Amino acid sequence: MSATTAQDKQDQQDRIQMRVNKILETRLETDKDTLDALNGLSSFFTENTLQNRRNLRSQIERRSVEINEKFLKAFREVKITLDAVCTDLDTMAQSVQTMKSDLEASKALTHDLIAQTNKMQQERERLEVHQQIAEAFLARFQLSVPEHQMLYGTTKDAPIVPNFFKVLDRVQFIHTECRMLMQCGYQTAALDIMEEMTLYQEGALERLYRWTQNHCRNLDNSEIGPLVVEAMSRLQDRPVLFKYVIDEYAIARRAVLVRQFIEALTEGRPGGNSKPIDLHVHDPKRYIGDMFAWLHQSIPNEKENLTVLFKKCDKHDNSEQMQKALSYIADGVCHPLKVRVETVLNSEKDTIILFAISNLLRFYQQIMKQVVQGGSLEQFLIDLQKTSEDIYLEALATQVRSVLQRPSGTSMALQPPQRDLVPPPSVGHLLNILKEILSVATMVDGRQADITKIVSCVIDPLLQSVQESASHLPTVDMAVYLLNCLYHMQSTLTVYEYMDERVERLQAQSDAQIDTLTSEQASSLVANLNLGPIYTILQSNQTKIEKNLLKIFMSKMDAFLEMPGVLLLPQIQLIVSSAHRTTVQRRSFNVILAIYKQIYERVYDPANGFEEPEALLSKSPEQVGQILKA
Repeated sequence: MSATTAQDKQDQQDRIQMRVNKILETRLETDKDTLDALNGLSSFFTENTLQNRRNLRSQIERRSVEINEKFLKAFREVKITLDAVCTDLDTMAQSVQTMKSDLEASKALTHDLIAQTNKMQQERERLEVHQQIAEAFLARFQLSVPEHQMLYGTTKDAPIVPNFFKVLDRVQFIHTECRMLMQCGYQTAALDIMEEMTLYQEGALERLYRWTQNHCRNLDNSEIGPLVVEAMSRLQDRPVLFKYVIDEYAIARRAVLVRQFIEALTEGRPGGNSKPIDLHVHDPKRYIGDMFAWLHQSIPNEKENLTVLFKKCDKHDNSEQMQKALSYIADGVCHPLKVRVETVLNSEKDTIILFAISNLLRFYQQIMKQVVQGGSLEQFLIDLQKTSEDIYLEALATQVRSVLQRPSGTSMALQPPQRDLVPPPSVGHLLNILKEILSVATMVDGRQADITKIVSCVIDPLLQSVQESASHLPTVDMAVYLLNCLYHMQSTLTVYEYMDERVERLQAQSDAQIDTLTSEQASSLVANLNLGPIYTILQSNQTKIEKNLLKIFMSKMDAFLEMPGVLLLPQIQLIVSSAHRTTVQRRSFNVILAIYKQIYERVYDPANGFEEPEALLSKSPEQVGQILKA
């Protein structure tokens, strides 16, 4: 028991020791609770006396009671307030419960209305989507009011503006889009819209046609605007309307071209820059040249205007219409042009001027053919050129006949040949006229046909007249005269192209006359050399020739060889061409040489029994040939 008590005391001392140590180890400056407690204690424990220390515990307890009373009093007020709040909450809960009951009752009563409202809300949303779709559909497949006004015009005479074509393109676009709409299953709507767009398009094209036609009708010298060009490209899909517009344009421009042509003929260009073309009527070449030069300048301008008008059209499909329109425009000048040209052709008598006019007409006919094809103008120019050609050929033929006529005028023949057998002056005169005409003909296109006709018009009657006048002459004289005339003609024609055939024909006739002269000259030589009997013997194949004949022949032959020209016919010297004289002489000498060679062979043939042939024929054929050639 004592041991236990001692142990308890020891434990108590240890505990006290631990507390003391703990108190000693405590650092008051860091213990917030202790500091707060000491601060609270300092508020009422002012004096550290024994009595106060003894009463400290009771004061603390009393102060604690006061504090608890204050807390209780404050808590009581809180409780009273909380109770009021709870009362209010209970009241509110009852009200909420009542409202809930009322709401459930109202909900039960308005369930159908709410369902209907929700349904209507959904329907409204669906209709709004449909409205948006419908508005988008109408915007894509219908024209707006401004577009409709643009297409049909606000007034009857409203002009066409660039936006018109944009709206027309939109109509075509909608019409095309309807095909895609049909593929999506909206055939009925697509067909209705297509029909509506077709009506719009037809109405718009009808308005465009009237505007374009009126514009073309009043088109004078003003340029063709881009709106007209665009209008023509749209109207080309309506061939009838397109043709009507082209016809209207061609009629208007034809009248303008004719008026301008008449003004150029009678008044000249505005401002006095040029005189009237009719003032040059006294100069036929210039007069006709000025008229065609004006047409050559004006008609291509009309073609350029048509090219601009057809600029945006399909050229391949409309080229024929364009050419017809140009032909119609150009045909208007045919009548005034024809009257003036034919007046000049019928009044002019100079063959050279008529030929120059004919070539001028041919030149412009080829030029105009490259610009205007078909129509009356092309055929008119062809006929006019043919007429001018006939007129100048007839004038040339008349001039030839007047030169070839006898003074009495009874026969178309040259005057009788003179004693010198040279061509008469009329031959030279006609050939000079021919050269003058051919000098112009060689510088123009198509000259081959012209040269051939001109030469035939002059040479053929001239040859006939020469042959007629020579027919009364002796053979040799006639041959020399014809040869001289033919030579003169041939010399004139040789220098010109395309005359090969004609020159060959003249050469053939000259060769015939040369053959005639050669025969006559050879016959004369045979007679003068006493070769007739010997030649007869040679032809009869007799081998024996009398020596007397040979001696007579050789005596004359020797004299002939000394002076070959003595035995030539006098007419041979009258041949104008030295080449022809030489040819006749050479050929006739060759005849004598051939006969001499036969005689020489007979004499020197031992079988014929001629003694001392060297005494009879001392010269060999080769020697004779050399002498005659010399």
